[in-house]
Amino acid sequence: MSDQMHQARMERLKASVDRRIAAAQEEKGLLIVYTGAGKGKTTAALGMAIRCLGHGMNVAVVQFIKGAIDTAEERILKSFGSQVVFLRVGEGYTWETQDRERDAQVAQEAWAGVERMLQDPQFGMVILDELNIAIHHEYVSLEQVLMAVGQRPPGLHVVMTGRGAKPELIEAADLVSEMKMIKHPFRKGIKAQKGVEF
Repeated sequence: MSDQMHQARMERLKASVDRRIAAAQEEKGLLIVYTGAGKGKTTAALGMAIRCLGHGMNVAVVQFIKGAIDTAEERILKSFGSQVVFLRVGEGYTWETQDRERDAQVAQEAWAGVERMLQDPQFGMVILDELNIAIHHEYVSLEQVLMAVGQRPPGLHVVMTGRGAKPELIEAADLVSEMKMIKHPFRKGIKAQKGVEF
């Protein structure tokens, strides 16, 4: 492709992008869902938390399921002090706990706190990590989630992660990204690495 053709193509692209930017005038709190079997759902959500913090916004992070795991992201986010509420709930992955009744009870207790967070005007973003798993196992009902998210203040962003997002949640969301696993080191016998998985 010649330089002249490339320039003409980029000029057309810029005009198209500029039109879309000019047309996008609405501002609102978004419902964002990261789902799929690939790695990166929590990482993407916590990256958004960092962005919010950089803008001076307060963030709440509630980790369903992963409750027994001490993570570096929790330590670093808590260093932001009162700007971050970080709550680990649950007692570990479901294949570890093997106690459905207890897992459901803990998730419901956490959900009561989440409903308060979703109404708290101090937060700019609430991240509900692995909530899709809690919904899948019916620890928290999809109806509860959709109702609470639908009643949140207009500017509050909500991010939900976990594989297997329900179609109704995908329909309600403003942004949905699906992580697809192409290759993973664990499948080759490589253990979880600091800075990558935790």
